Amino acid sequence: MFEEPSHNDSLLMHLDPRIKIVAVFFFSMVVAILNRIPVLLCAWVLGFLMVFIAKVSLRELVKRLTPVNMLVGFLWLFLPFTFPGKPILYLGTLPVTHEGVLYATKITIKSNAIMLTMIGLVATTSIFTLGHAMHELKVPKKIVHLFFFTYRYIHVMQREYIRLANSMKIRGFRAKSNLHTYKTLAYMIGMILVRSLDRAQRVHNAMLCRGFKGNLYSLKTFSINKRDIVSLVLATAIIIVLGVLEWKTTT
Repeated sequence: MFEEPSHNDSLLMHLDPRIKIVAVFFFSMVVAILNRIPVLLCAWVLGFLMVFIAKVSLRELVKRLTPVNMLVGFLWLFLPFTFPGKPILYLGTLPVTHEGVLYATKITIKSNAIMLTMIGLVATTSIFTLGHAMHELKVPKKIVHLFFFTYRYIHVMQREYIRLANSMKIRGFRAKSNLHTYKTLAYMIGMILVRSLDRAQRVHNAMLCRGFKGNLYSLKTFSINKRDIVSLVLATAIIIVLGVLEWKTTT
Protein backbone atom coordinates (compact mmCIF):
# COMPACT_ATOMS: atom_id res chain seq x y z
CA MET A 1 0.00 0.00 0.00
CA PHE A 2 2.93 2.36 0.62
CA GLU A 3 3.32 3.50 -2.98
CA GLU A 4 2.89 6.71 -4.86
CA PRO A 5 -0.72 7.48 -5.82
CA SER A 6 -1.95 7.06 -9.35
CA HIS A 7 -1.50 10.15 -11.52
CA ASN A 8 -4.69 9.47 -13.46
CA ASP A 9 -7.23 12.24 -13.01
CA SER A 10 -10.41 10.84 -11.46
CA LEU A 11 -13.44 11.87 -9.45
CA LEU A 12 -12.07 10.34 -6.25
CA MET A 13 -8.84 12.31 -6.56
CA HIS A 14 -10.69 15.60 -6.14
CA LEU A 15 -12.69 14.57 -3.07
CA ASP A 16 -11.75 15.80 0.38
CA PRO A 17 -9.41 13.15 1.90
CA ARG A 18 -11.29 13.31 5.21
CA ILE A 19 -14.46 12.24 3.45
CA LYS A 20 -12.64 9.35 1.79
CA ILE A 21 -11.10 8.16 5.06
CA VAL A 22 -14.44 8.22 6.88
CA ALA A 23 -16.25 6.44 4.05
CA VAL A 24 -13.60 3.73 3.66
CA PHE A 25 -13.39 3.22 7.43
CA PHE A 26 -17.11 2.63 7.94
CA PHE A 27 -17.40 0.61 4.74
CA SER A 28 -14.63 -1.69 5.98
CA MET A 29 -16.27 -2.00 9.40
CA VAL A 30 -19.58 -3.04 7.86
CA VAL A 31 -17.99 -5.47 5.39
CA ALA A 32 -16.04 -7.09 8.23
CA ILE A 33 -19.26 -8.06 10.04
CA LEU A 34 -21.23 -9.15 6.97
CA ASN A 35 -22.04 -12.85 6.80
CA ARG A 36 -24.25 -13.46 3.77
CA ILE A 37 -22.50 -14.37 0.52
CA PRO A 38 -24.83 -12.30 -1.76
CA VAL A 39 -24.31 -9.20 0.39
CA LEU A 40 -20.55 -9.81 0.47
CA LEU A 41 -20.52 -10.10 -3.32
CA CYS A 42 -22.30 -6.73 -3.51
CA ALA A 43 -19.58 -5.21 -1.33
CA TRP A 44 -16.93 -6.86 -3.52
CA VAL A 45 -18.48 -5.35 -6.66
CA LEU A 46 -18.59 -1.95 -4.95
CA GLY A 47 -14.88 -2.28 -4.21
CA PHE A 48 -14.15 -2.97 -7.87
CA LEU A 49 -16.35 -0.01 -8.81
CA MET A 50 -14.30 2.26 -6.54
CA VAL A 51 -11.05 1.05 -8.11
CA PHE A 52 -12.55 1.60 -11.57
CA ILE A 53 -13.56 5.16 -10.68
CA ALA A 54 -10.06 5.75 -9.27
CA LYS A 55 -8.63 4.63 -12.66
CA VAL A 56 -6.15 2.20 -11.14
CA SER A 57 -4.35 0.22 -13.81
CA LEU A 58 -4.71 -3.55 -13.90
CA ARG A 59 -0.98 -3.99 -13.25
CA GLU A 60 -1.08 -1.85 -10.10
CA LEU A 61 -4.24 -3.58 -8.94
CA VAL A 62 -2.75 -7.07 -9.26
CA LYS A 63 0.49 -6.00 -7.57
CA ARG A 64 -1.35 -4.52 -4.59
CA LEU A 65 -3.80 -7.40 -4.23
CA THR A 66 -1.14 -10.12 -4.46
CA PRO A 67 0.17 -9.94 -0.84
CA VAL A 68 -3.26 -10.17 0.80
CA ASN A 69 -4.36 -12.99 -1.50
CA MET A 70 -1.18 -14.91 -0.74
CA LEU A 71 -2.22 -14.84 2.92
CA VAL A 72 -5.78 -15.82 1.99
CA GLY A 73 -4.42 -18.68 -0.11
CA PHE A 74 -2.48 -19.87 2.92
CA LEU A 75 -5.76 -19.94 4.89
CA TRP A 76 -7.34 -22.05 2.14
CA LEU A 77 -4.74 -24.72 2.85
CA PHE A 78 -6.05 -25.20 6.41
CA LEU A 79 -9.59 -23.90 6.97
CA PRO A 80 -11.44 -26.39 4.72
CA PHE A 81 -9.72 -29.27 6.54
CA THR A 82 -9.79 -28.01 10.12
CA PHE A 83 -13.13 -26.19 10.36
CA PRO A 84 -15.75 -28.54 11.88
CA GLY A 85 -18.75 -29.37 9.75
CA LYS A 86 -20.23 -31.71 7.17
CA PRO A 87 -17.65 -33.31 4.83
CA ILE A 88 -18.26 -32.75 1.14
CA LEU A 89 -15.25 -34.72 -0.11
CA TYR A 90 -12.09 -36.40 1.10
CA LEU A 91 -8.50 -35.77 0.06
CA GLY A 92 -6.97 -39.00 1.16
CA THR A 93 -7.98 -39.24 4.81
CA LEU A 94 -8.58 -35.49 5.21
CA PRO A 95 -12.22 -34.37 5.05
CA VAL A 96 -13.07 -31.09 3.31
CA THR A 97 -16.03 -29.59 5.17
CA HIS A 98 -18.75 -27.46 3.65
CA GLU A 99 -18.55 -25.02 6.56
CA GLY A 100 -14.78 -24.70 6.15
CA VAL A 101 -15.03 -23.91 2.44
CA LEU A 102 -17.82 -21.41 3.11
CA TYR A 103 -15.82 -19.72 5.88
CA ALA A 104 -12.72 -19.44 3.68
CA THR A 105 -14.86 -18.03 0.85
CA LYS A 106 -16.26 -15.34 3.14
CA ILE A 107 -12.78 -14.37 4.31
CA THR A 108 -11.60 -14.17 0.69
CA ILE A 109 -14.45 -11.90 -0.41
CA LYS A 110 -14.20 -9.70 2.70
CA SER A 111 -10.44 -9.27 2.39
CA ASN A 112 -10.59 -8.37 -1.28
CA ALA A 113 -13.55 -6.00 -0.87
CA ILE A 114 -11.80 -4.10 1.92
CA MET A 115 -8.47 -4.05 0.09
CA LEU A 116 -10.11 -2.77 -3.10
CA THR A 117 -11.56 0.21 -1.24
CA MET A 118 -8.20 0.83 0.42
CA ILE A 119 -6.46 0.71 -2.94
CA GLY A 120 -8.95 3.20 -4.34
CA LEU A 121 -8.25 5.48 -1.37
CA VAL A 122 -4.44 5.27 -1.52
CA ALA A 123 -4.36 5.45 -5.33
CA THR A 124 -6.07 8.85 -5.24
CA THR A 125 -4.43 10.36 -2.15
CA SER A 126 -0.78 10.72 -1.17
CA ILE A 127 0.39 9.20 2.11
CA PHE A 128 1.27 12.59 3.59
CA THR A 129 -2.16 13.98 2.67
CA LEU A 130 -3.77 10.98 4.38
CA GLY A 131 -1.71 11.66 7.49
CA HIS A 132 -2.75 15.31 7.64
CA ALA A 133 -6.37 14.32 7.00
CA MET A 134 -6.17 11.89 9.94
CA HIS A 135 -4.83 14.75 12.05
CA GLU A 136 -7.76 16.95 10.97
CA LEU A 137 -10.14 14.15 11.97
CA LYS A 138 -8.68 14.32 15.51
CA VAL A 139 -6.98 10.94 15.30
CA PRO A 140 -4.55 10.74 18.28
CA LYS A 141 -1.23 12.39 17.51
CA LYS A 142 0.79 9.31 18.40
CA ILE A 143 -1.06 7.23 15.79
CA VAL A 144 -0.54 9.92 13.13
CA HIS A 145 3.15 10.19 14.01
CA LEU A 146 3.50 6.42 13.84
CA PHE A 147 1.79 6.45 10.44
CA PHE A 148 4.16 9.11 9.10
CA PHE A 149 7.34 7.56 10.45
CA THR A 150 6.38 4.06 9.33
CA TYR A 151 6.01 5.31 5.77
CA ARG A 152 9.17 7.41 5.98
CA TYR A 153 11.50 4.79 7.45
CA ILE A 154 10.19 1.41 6.33
CA HIS A 155 12.20 1.87 3.13
CA VAL A 156 15.28 2.78 5.16
CA MET A 157 14.95 -0.43 7.17
CA GLN A 158 14.49 -2.38 3.95
CA ARG A 159 17.75 -0.96 2.57
CA GLU A 160 19.49 -1.87 5.83
CA TYR A 161 18.21 -5.43 5.55
CA ILE A 162 19.39 -5.70 1.94
CA ARG A 163 22.83 -4.38 2.91
CA LEU A 164 23.19 -6.92 5.74
CA ALA A 165 21.90 -9.76 3.53
CA ASN A 166 24.42 -8.88 0.80
CA SER A 167 27.28 -8.72 3.29
CA MET A 168 26.33 -12.19 4.54
CA LYS A 169 26.30 -13.56 0.99
CA ILE A 170 29.73 -12.04 0.29
CA ARG A 171 31.05 -13.92 3.32
CA GLY A 172 29.76 -17.17 1.86
CA PHE A 173 26.54 -17.56 3.85
CA ARG A 174 23.97 -19.86 2.28
CA ALA A 175 20.64 -20.40 4.02
CA LYS A 176 19.95 -24.01 4.98
CA SER A 177 17.77 -25.88 7.46
CA ASN A 178 20.31 -26.07 10.26
CA LEU A 179 21.17 -24.39 13.55
CA HIS A 180 23.88 -22.20 12.02
CA THR A 181 21.37 -20.64 9.60
CA TYR A 182 18.83 -19.97 12.34
CA LYS A 183 21.45 -18.34 14.57
CA THR A 184 22.77 -16.21 11.71
CA LEU A 185 19.30 -14.98 10.75
CA ALA A 186 18.56 -14.25 14.41
CA TYR A 187 21.76 -12.19 14.66
CA MET A 188 20.79 -10.29 11.52
CA ILE A 189 17.29 -9.50 12.84
CA GLY A 190 18.80 -8.40 16.15
CA MET A 191 21.25 -6.13 14.34
CA ILE A 192 18.39 -4.56 12.36
CA LEU A 193 16.49 -3.89 15.60
CA VAL A 194 19.55 -2.37 17.28
CA ARG A 195 20.26 -0.11 14.31
CA SER A 196 16.58 0.83 14.10
CA LEU A 197 16.65 1.93 17.75
CA ASP A 198 19.85 3.89 17.18
CA ARG A 199 18.38 5.63 14.14
CA ALA A 200 15.14 6.39 16.00
CA GLN A 201 17.09 8.08 18.80
CA ARG A 202 19.11 10.15 16.32
CA VAL A 203 15.97 11.18 14.42
CA HIS A 204 14.23 12.10 17.69
CA ASN A 205 17.18 14.25 18.80
CA ALA A 206 17.31 15.92 15.38
CA MET A 207 13.61 16.77 15.60
CA LEU A 208 14.04 18.23 19.09
CA CYS A 209 16.94 20.36 17.84
CA ARG A 210 14.58 21.76 15.20
CA GLY A 211 11.96 22.71 17.78
CA PHE A 212 9.53 19.81 17.34
CA LYS A 213 6.90 19.85 20.11
CA GLY A 214 4.55 17.13 18.93
CA ASN A 215 2.44 19.28 16.61
CA LEU A 216 1.92 18.72 12.90
CA TYR A 217 1.69 21.58 10.45
CA SER A 218 0.57 21.54 6.86
CA LEU A 219 0.63 24.19 4.15
CA LYS A 220 -2.44 22.57 2.59
CA THR A 221 -5.91 23.31 3.94
CA PHE A 222 -8.95 21.09 3.46
CA SER A 223 -12.37 22.38 2.50
CA ILE A 224 -15.63 20.55 1.95
CA ASN A 225 -17.74 21.47 -1.07
CA LYS A 226 -21.04 20.23 -2.49
CA ARG A 227 -19.36 17.35 -4.32
CA ASP A 228 -17.88 16.10 -1.05
CA ILE A 229 -21.24 16.30 0.70
CA VAL A 230 -23.00 14.42 -2.10
CA SER A 231 -20.29 11.75 -2.05
CA LEU A 232 -20.54 11.35 1.71
CA VAL A 233 -24.34 11.01 1.54
CA LEU A 234 -24.04 8.44 -1.26
CA ALA A 235 -21.39 6.45 0.65
CA THR A 236 -23.52 6.54 3.80
CA ALA A 237 -26.56 5.30 1.85
CA ILE A 238 -24.54 2.42 0.36
CA ILE A 239 -23.24 1.38 3.77
CA ILE A 240 -26.74 1.52 5.26
CA VAL A 241 -28.15 -0.55 2.37
CA LEU A 242 -25.50 -3.23 2.95
CA GLY A 243 -26.39 -3.33 6.63
CA VAL A 244 -30.10 -3.53 5.90
CA LEU A 245 -29.59 -6.33 3.38
CA GLU A 246 -27.58 -8.29 5.91
CA TRP A 247 -30.15 -7.69 8.65
CA LYS A 248 -33.18 -8.56 6.48
CA THR A 249 -31.63 -11.79 5.22
CA THR A 250 -30.77 -12.91 8.75
CA THR A 251 -34.21 -12.20 10.24
